[in-house]
Amino acid sequence: MADIKGYNMPDDLYYHKDHSWARVDGSKVTVGMNDFFQKEAGDIVFIDLPEEEDEVSQGEVCGKIQSRKWIGKLVAPVSGEIVEVNEELEEDTSLINTDPYGKGWILVIEAEDLESELGNLMQGEALVEFIEAEVRRAEEERAKAEEK
Repeated sequence: MADIKGYNMPDDLYYHKDHSWARVDGSKVTVGMNDFFQKEAGDIVFIDLPEEEDEVSQGEVCGKIQSRKWIGKLVAPVSGEIVEVNEELEEDTSLINTDPYGKGWILVIEAEDLESELGNLMQGEALVEFIEAEVRRAEEERAKAEEK
């Protein structure tokens, strides 16, 4: 379990630049939103889930997540067919905040080209640099908002 600037980012996951994570189990990939996203978003109040059997491409927006602050996008970290969605989130969206890597998972994709697409996702030192840059960007945005 890695702690990057106060954000919990498990070492065994892959991360997309739009803050979705991917847990690989054979050809199946479980997807959720990372700790940075859920902390910056605040309380998640609504999620627009995709349908099972939908085909998605890596980097494609496949759902929306709304917090009290803003609406974020759910981006597929890998290409393939959505084989399962977490219907519990329709009843309790707070699972994304309280357990983003466990009960707050969002969907499962049967990956088409996992081997080549994993290379487009982040782990290790690349993830540390990305989160540090995202923290700076968020701090700058908050400073600009306070100036207004």
